[in-house]
Amino acid sequence: MAHHNDFGKIAENLAADYLQKNGYKIKARNFRFKQNEIDIIAEKDNQIIIVEVKARSTDAFMLPQEAVTKTKIKSIVSAADHYMEEFNKDQEVRFDIISVLPDDNKDLIIDHIKDAFQAFDAN
Repeated sequence: MAHHNDFGKIAENLAADYLQKNGYKIKARNFRFKQNEIDIIAEKDNQIIIVEVKARSTDAFMLPQEAVTKTKIKSIVSAADHYMEEFNKDQEVRFDIISVLPDDNKDLIIDHIKDAFQAFDAN
């Protein structure tokens, strides 16, 4: 497995731990629908939280959250719609991004961007 894939998994694990420590219940990880994937599906305050985890070893070129393009948003929203139908959920859905970047000391810093985009941003 390539180093960036390892780092991505480390970032997803950090994000899941962070969410749990902050009162979120993890409902699913790496949920797939066709070729679409949601990194983490969580629940808090009777809301379904769809979380895209973005990790970079540096922010020299772009911030991790800037990598969530309109195409990626469409993919996430499509998978989220399928999840809500498959599990008969009727709660409100929120789309968050968690970015993971190393600081100057190489410690990994988590930035949780709540309500990062809306389903209609996929149009």
